[in-house]
Amino acid sequence: MKELNRKLGSMAYDGLITDTTPPTTVRGGLITQEAESEATYKRGTLLGFKSGSEDKLVIMAEGGDVTPTCVLCDDVTVGTSGDEPVDVYTSGCFDPQKLITKDGYALTAKDVDTLRMRNIYLKAASPAWDAAAVE
Repeated sequence: MKELNRKLGSMAYDGLITDTTPPTTVRGGLITQEAESEATYKRGTLLGFKSGSEDKLVIMAEGGDVTPTCVLCDDVTVGTSGDEPVDVYTSGCFDPQKLITKDGYALTAKDVDTLRMRNIYLKAASPAWDAAAVE
């Protein structure tokens, strides 16, 4: 007999997704290996397409002509042997403080506008209510 009541996994809230509207949509993508060594990208990394290569994703960084496109779903390690297929959020509502970019890159108003046109909205999570602060 199968175990239908067995725990399969767990989830810890990390604050990346801040609202259910618009709904999050997950699609597949391909991350380009940019370094000569293995690199690990964390969940919440903001990815985009570099001008001229609209088929492979790169991390948002200063000095590159990159159009923000999606947010990485899970941690992934990209090896040196080539590009890595990944799952990315192509729509949803995310906390801008939780998005990860390279070298402290700050999102511009143009980036935020581009994300909004792609159905990705940025909204900070509200702070947790503290009963002790009210007294």
